[in-house]
Amino acid sequence: MGSERRVAARYLIDTDVFIDHLNGVAKAMAWLSSLEEGEAMVSVVTRAEVLAGTEDASKRRVVRVLDDYGCLAVTTSVADRAAELRRQHRWKLPDAFQAALAVENGLRLVTRNTKDFAEDKHSFVLVPYEL
Repeated sequence: MGSERRVAARYLIDTDVFIDHLNGVAKAMAWLSSLEEGEAMVSVVTRAEVLAGTEDASKRRVVRVLDDYGCLAVTTSVADRAAELRRQHRWKLPDAFQAALAVENGLRLVTRNTKDFAEDKHSFVLVPYEL
């Protein structure tokens, strides 16, 4: 038997942090590189938002980076939770989906979006750096 240790996911990377990473923002790159393999995931929301804003020339590279992370899909229970959170907090639907995915999967949402996701108000949020 090998000594390979499987790390459980702890974080859901929000789109803003992932884009910072792709744009070479040192704080985002440092934070993400401090994680062990498998410790962070992205969602279908982040994947779609990132790819929608990616130039064709960069698409292959961006897909390879996205593929380094597990990708959470929206389930019925996540959709129901997102609807509840959207009504409760008046979040845009993509933000409500991110929050619901984090909560339903027991993950911390890693984001810079303090307007919607203040750490002191939402225990599932982690803001690892500011610009």
